[in-house]
Amino acid sequence: MPSNDLEVLLRSRVPIVVVESRDEARVLSSLGTACATLSAPPAAPGTAHAAPGVAPAARTGLPLFQWTVTDGLKRVDVELGPPQRMLAQPADVLKHIRATPLAGAYALLDFHPYLSDPTIVRLLKDIAQDYDRCPRTVVLIGYEIEIPHELEHLTARVVLALPDRNERRQLVEEVARQWTRANPRQAVRIDARALELLVENMSGLSAADTQRLARKAIYEHGAIQLSDVPVVMRAKYDMLNRGGVLRYEPDTAQLSDVGGLVNLKAWLQKRRPAFDGSAPELDAPKGILLLGVQGCGKSLAARACAGIFNIPLLRLDCSALYDKYVGESERNLRESLASADVLAPCVLWIDEIEKGFASGDSDGGATRRVLGAFLTWLAEKTTRVFVVATANDISALPPELVRKGRFDEIFFVDLPNLNTRTEILRIQAARRGIALDEAALGVLARACEGFSGAEIEQAIVATLYSARAKHTQPDAQLLQSEIAATRPLAVVMAENVAALREWARERTVPAE
Repeated sequence: MPSNDLEVLLRSRVPIVVVESRDEARVLSSLGTACATLSAPPAAPGTAHAAPGVAPAARTGLPLFQWTVTDGLKRVDVELGPPQRMLAQPADVLKHIRATPLAGAYALLDFHPYLSDPTIVRLLKDIAQDYDRCPRTVVLIGYEIEIPHELEHLTARVVLALPDRNERRQLVEEVARQWTRANPRQAVRIDARALELLVENMSGLSAADTQRLARKAIYEHGAIQLSDVPVVMRAKYDMLNRGGVLRYEPDTAQLSDVGGLVNLKAWLQKRRPAFDGSAPELDAPKGILLLGVQGCGKSLAARACAGIFNIPLLRLDCSALYDKYVGESERNLRESLASADVLAPCVLWIDEIEKGFASGDSDGGATRRVLGAFLTWLAEKTTRVFVVATANDISALPPELVRKGRFDEIFFVDLPNLNTRTEILRIQAARRGIALDEAALGVLARACEGFSGAEIEQAIVATLYSARAKHTQPDAQLLQSEIAATRPLAVVMAENVAALREWARERTVPAE
């Protein structure tokens, strides 16, 4: 919110201005700058004397007052002594503003709890309707402010603009100078790449929060290092995700952790420059929908997206979205998506999306409203939030979610082929210390035909248990026995798997 935005509103003769922000100090600073550039209007007709607390000498600039319920009313553009504590009660300060002949801006901090009182609403309306006689602008400052319907036509809202990249860099550098002044014999050790990532990942934070996280990084060890970036991201997430619907997932995956899925990997690699800063002219992709057989790597692929793009991974908990009160579910989603926008660039993983957005009529239309809010955000978002939605049951997804254009691409993750099963066996066996040569890998890969990646992993886990029970080392022979004893999902639910594969054949892009 540049100060000139407030200046325009003050010039536009808007009687009530609402500013929603947690960064109270920055709002007051911007408001002070805006008031300082304006000329004080003449006193109202018939008022020969200055109001109490007003300097008698002529001044340029619009008078600015600040009110809190703890201290009362105080003029802040000039020093006139302590605040008027007798005006600490909301009704008293509004009566004072209504009665004073002094035009000016009156900043009321955290006034929103009193807006449900009919007396308060009437007093605000009286002040606003008296604006032509004496231009007094009431500025309501708080985090969330709901204006009564009676006052909406008299009110304008201003959004606090968050610090841009250059401002964030200056804030971090100022914190570094503060540390140096406190430690004159040492200089802050700054890794250039770490500084760039730190400034980038602080996007969406207020100036105060930016400085707070910069102090967390610098004051810990007198340096800005690459190891500070994930710590800052975690702290940033904790600041923004107050509803509990989003979860920050610190553990992502790399390409080497994912067996197969060569088409998906190639698709992601082409879009990597849109996120790593090497191609700012490219539009960031919206996201992908991953359909497929259970256990075939959709969740791992979602984690790999964050690893490939080298950006944070957020997981949306669909089950936590819904609330028994009308409108709260949609609000939970909007706040979660707004947090994701602020945390951009990031990957937003919606696991088993059909469970959150499946159509139904038993919830009073909440699911339809939540779906509508999500689709609107997906279509209109301009931030670098890459959505990865995974689904097992295509029949439960509403048609408007899977139509062409909602996602950049719809990939089908099928049962792994021979080469992919070999790769999965190699990765999982090496991770658990089981030595397998190429010949053994080939035999085992053919033996587990029809297995999903998760089933192959569980066969290896079962091998470790069997080896411990028999007091022997896990080997290829023991693993082959476990594979032979397993009945994969493709056999247990052969009809369902076949139907899913048939549906995807002409409708999706194979991930493999």
